[in-house]
Amino acid sequence: MSLAVELLLIVVLILINGVLAMSELAVVSARKARLEAIVRKKSRGWRGARLALTLATEPGRFLSAVQIGITLVGIFAGAYSGATLAERLTGWMMATFMLDRTIADPISFAIVVGSVTYLSLIVGELVPKQLALKNAEAIASAMAPVLNMLAKVAAPLVWLLDISSQALLRLLGARSGNSDAVTEEEIHHLVAEAESAGTVEPAERLMIAAVLRLGDRPVRSVMTPRHDLDWLDLSLPHEEQLLRLRETTHLLLPAARGSIDEPLGSVSVKDVLNLLLDSGRDGLAQAGIASFVRPVPALHESADILGALSMLQKSPAGMAFVVDEFGSLEGVVTANDILETIAGNFALPDGEDVPGALQREDGSWLLDGLLAREELAARLGLTLPPEEDDYHTVAGFMLARFGRLPETGDYVDWKDWRFEVIDMDGRRIDKVLARQMTVTDGTPES
Repeated sequence: MSLAVELLLIVVLILINGVLAMSELAVVSARKARLEAIVRKKSRGWRGARLALTLATEPGRFLSAVQIGITLVGIFAGAYSGATLAERLTGWMMATFMLDRTIADPISFAIVVGSVTYLSLIVGELVPKQLALKNAEAIASAMAPVLNMLAKVAAPLVWLLDISSQALLRLLGARSGNSDAVTEEEIHHLVAEAESAGTVEPAERLMIAAVLRLGDRPVRSVMTPRHDLDWLDLSLPHEEQLLRLRETTHLLLPAARGSIDEPLGSVSVKDVLNLLLDSGRDGLAQAGIASFVRPVPALHESADILGALSMLQKSPAGMAFVVDEFGSLEGVVTANDILETIAGNFALPDGEDVPGALQREDGSWLLDGLLAREELAARLGLTLPPEEDDYHTVAGFMLARFGRLPETGDYVDWKDWRFEVIDMDGRRIDKVLARQMTVTDGTPES
């Protein structure tokens, strides 16, 4: 056999090794969601993608076959190059440099083995695997039929290797099943990577993170508390009720008689306005605003936000009453409240304030007492204390640290931040100033 044929055979073996290594890594690293999308849309190569999904769910079918192929190719390439090319090189060195065989043999063997190893690493491993990582789904879809055929041909030997490896795994205490479940943390990492690549906008990442927290947050963390409710007292004279509806900035108002502690339902300002335009003030007075009261569903304060959203989607009332274990009203939640937990607060008319956080020029933060704890942690980069499940706002955080009702000027330290009460609204903490502590402030709590 000529030297050219022998060299060509070695190159072909190395290329086969590279194809097998590339195919193996492509199927293993291909994202299941992308392969499923290719199959669902029936894009180019969708049949291969479907087969790649099957192989990925049963890796034992093809991994053993690929390893058999790679091992055999490696052994054959090494043995053949050592036996033929090394012998040719030995003869050439003896004839050219007048070397003794005892010297030429090890030198030629080292040169041949080193050269073949180098080519095997570059052409047979590193480059193919880099290609597989960059184009995992496309390569997996293209090579899945080849791997499937290889698995069928080597099925008896694959079966033996598979049960042998499973037995060894059991001896090592490892579970044989593979978990394809995607965790919430992995989703956050994927979204962060997409943001870094420019695929996802920063605002979109924040919204996705907020959506993933909806099932973990109780509805009381987003509701409007009872003492902050804008409500309609049906025991007032008719004209005062109309004035109340005129002054409100809301389309829906909880309605009660005398006290909001026992709400009757909700009143739509639009419904009242429609009758006023159709029948005039006399017609509205005759019907009475109480006739517009709609029943409002109630849910427990510990229900999660997703449960509240589901209830709001099914109810025409537009809001839900949040009650405690004794049935007492704790607050009201609307679809807009839930939307604001995802997209952030919207500006209110007439300059009304919304719970938020404002960073000042000196780096300190002016925080609203009703700012959600998740927003507090995100803005300040804080890990909240262990009591976090007992509160859901900045005011709740302060009360949990104080253990009492504070006064203006009182402060608490957490980590390297100092939180100072700068405004009280009756018995409620309205505004808090947060600033990073300096050495002169003392030792922060940890």
